[in-house]
Amino acid sequence: MLVAATTTCGSEFHPIVFFLSGIPGLESFHIWISIPFCSIFTVALLGNTLLLYVIKTDATLHKPMFFFLSMLASIDLVLSLTTMPKTLCIFWFRAKEISLEACLVQMFFLHAFAIMESAVLLAMAFDRYVAICHPLRYNTILTRSLIVKVGLMASARAFLLMSPLPFLLRWLPYCGSHIIAHCFCEHMAVVRLACSNTRFNNIYGIIVAFLVVVLDLTFISLSYAKILRTVFSLASKDEQLKAFGTCISHLCAILVFYAPVILSSIVHRFGHHIAPHIHILLTNFYLLFPPMMNPIIYGMKTKQIRERVLHLFHRKSF
Repeated sequence: MLVAATTTCGSEFHPIVFFLSGIPGLESFHIWISIPFCSIFTVALLGNTLLLYVIKTDATLHKPMFFFLSMLASIDLVLSLTTMPKTLCIFWFRAKEISLEACLVQMFFLHAFAIMESAVLLAMAFDRYVAICHPLRYNTILTRSLIVKVGLMASARAFLLMSPLPFLLRWLPYCGSHIIAHCFCEHMAVVRLACSNTRFNNIYGIIVAFLVVVLDLTFISLSYAKILRTVFSLASKDEQLKAFGTCISHLCAILVFYAPVILSSIVHRFGHHIAPHIHILLTNFYLLFPPMMNPIIYGMKTKQIRERVLHLFHRKSF
C-alpha cells in the first residue's frame, strides 16, 4: 500500500509526495505499452533534432517559415522531454513517486509549452496568409525582428496564463488520496485530489482553454478564409494548386495538434461511461502524436527540407 509523506499545517495536510499510477486498469500491460511509447518518443527526439540541425546549417532555409518551424520543433522537444522520461520510468521501473514541487513544475511546462505550440501554429497561419495574399510585401512584413517579437509574445502569453496554477495548487489541502490517476501531472488530475473547494481552479482552466484553443482556432480560420479567397481568384488551376500546396504541411500540423485535443476534451467532458484508461491514452496521444508527426509532415511535404535531409544522409553514406 502506498503511503504519502505529509506535513501538517493546522488541521490540513500538504503532501510532499504524489504517486503517478500510469494507466489505471492496464498495469499488467505497462511493459508492452512502453514499446510504442518509447518508439514514438525516439522518433520525436530524432525527427525534431534533425529538423533543427537542417534549418540551422542550411542558409537557404533561414526564412520566416522555417524560423517558425524551428520554434515548433523546439517546443515539441520540450513537450516530449517533460512527460515521456517519467512515463517510461513508471512503465519500466514502477518509479511512481513524484514530489509536489516536481509535479507542479512538470504541469507548468506541459501546459505552458502546449499553449506556445498553439501560438506558433497561429503565427504560421499568418505567415501563409502574407505569403499568398501579399507576396510582394512578404519580406518587409515578416522581418526577423517581428519573428523574434512573435516568439517572445507566444512565450509571454503561455507563462502569464500558466504562472498562477502552481501557486493555486501549492496551497490546496490534499487530505485524501495522493494517487494521481495519470502518467504525468496534468492540471485537472491534480485538482481532483484536493479536498477543498476547487471551483476557481476549474473556472480558470476553462478560461485558459477558451483563450487558447477557441481564439487561436478562430484567427487561424480567418487567415485561411482570406487565403482561400485569394487562391480562388487566381486565373489558372495550376496557380491555385501551387499556392494552396504551400499550406498543406501547416494544415496537417494544425489537424495533428488540435484534433486530438478537441477529441480528448469531448471525451473528458461527456464520456462519463468510458473507461478511465481510454481518457488517459487519449491524453497521452495528443501529447505524443504532434511531436512525432510534425517533423515527418514537414520532411515529406517541404521540398527544401526533404532535399537537404536526403543530401545529408547521402553524404554520410560515402
